[in-house]
Amino acid sequence: MGWFLSYAVQNWRDQWNGNGSTSWVDVELYIDTAKALERAGFDYMMFEDGSFVPDAFRGSTEYSLSNAFISPKHDPLTLIAPIAMETERIGLIATMTTSFYPPFLAARLASTLDTLSNGRFGINLVTAHNDRTAQNFGLDRHFEHDKRYEMATEWVQAVTALWESWDPDALTLDEHTGEFARASGVHYANFEGDFYSTRGPLNLPPSPQHKPVICQAGGSPAGVAFGSAVADTVIAQAGDVAQMKSYREKVRAGAVAAGRDPDSVKVLFLASFTIADTDEAAQAKEEKAMAASDANIEANLAMLSFSSGLDFSTYDLDAPVPKVETNAARGTTDHHLRGSEGKTLRELLSKRSTGAVTFTGSIPTVADQMEAVIDEVGGDGFLVQAPVIPRTVQMIADGLAPELRRRGLIRDGYEYSSLRENLLSY
Repeated sequence: MGWFLSYAVQNWRDQWNGNGSTSWVDVELYIDTAKALERAGFDYMMFEDGSFVPDAFRGSTEYSLSNAFISPKHDPLTLIAPIAMETERIGLIATMTTSFYPPFLAARLASTLDTLSNGRFGINLVTAHNDRTAQNFGLDRHFEHDKRYEMATEWVQAVTALWESWDPDALTLDEHTGEFARASGVHYANFEGDFYSTRGPLNLPPSPQHKPVICQAGGSPAGVAFGSAVADTVIAQAGDVAQMKSYREKVRAGAVAAGRDPDSVKVLFLASFTIADTDEAAQAKEEKAMAASDANIEANLAMLSFSSGLDFSTYDLDAPVPKVETNAARGTTDHHLRGSEGKTLRELLSKRSTGAVTFTGSIPTVADQMEAVIDEVGGDGFLVQAPVIPRTVQMIADGLAPELRRRGLIRDGYEYSSLRENLLSY
């Protein structure tokens, strides 16, 4: 189990969120959440990120800023150290973009955070999907979609060469001879690729995991191939059970093709929850949220504009759903347009769309549903997609998790100290 979140506004108008307009910047909110999830036996928290204010929808930043949609965000890497100081076992993953983080900076930062967390850090690798992000880093347009994944593959090679520039036994700490580190055990990386080069060595010793955990999310063929080859855990949008099973099989096949043990790649599917005391109450709540509305249409148009970089407000809502070609987030865009055959844009977008598998009911019913889905898919787990609101966290951590634990579906403790070892322990 994991939790997908942002260092961003946490649904600030929710009635159960207290002073949500300001509390989202408070590190204590995330520390308290991490403690609750660690108590619940979660494997990790995964902080997504982005580096632009969306302005594709209606050609303006107005919708984004008025609704705290995608923006504003703080840099989640800054949260890792304070959360690590207050927790012991839960994994902490934060996002870096391979397109704009130089390998040396990324390798050094990741090693430092892995050391500060005693081996519980991971990096979520994204290629950054939007021209606006590229423009914030000095480019006119972003690199072509599949080329970004070619670059990312080489980026991982460069970063790995830096992590491996120190032998495991290079740090001697020999007070008798006065030798702190053995110079013969520290090597230049001298990595030269088509897109990146770095001399090395890193100017810090190996971290507890030596190579921090790599997380990745990609729905396009290029993204799936990349994740299969390099990731320890893959986070995935969920369609129906058949689509989830197919996606996991593709990842596992890709891992085998890359010479890896497919069981070493843990696929977690985004999941949303509507939980109440009774099944009837939960279903009524879900139906109300899913009811067709103009607000849903607007939100879905904004999301499609964000993922595709195209202004979906200019499309005719009552015309058939158009075919979309984009250099931005192809997998996410395709996911939100899935099932559009024979429908108008209004029909497709009138209901809430999350990209997650939805579980609805009382706690025992939701546990039944989760168990049935994972048995059919074959593994590996779920990533809660929900704002970090104390009431929601408590519902999952202290309500649902104990029920899952009673059934033997999630861990009842952590066998190891490192994130990678704990991921591989089930």
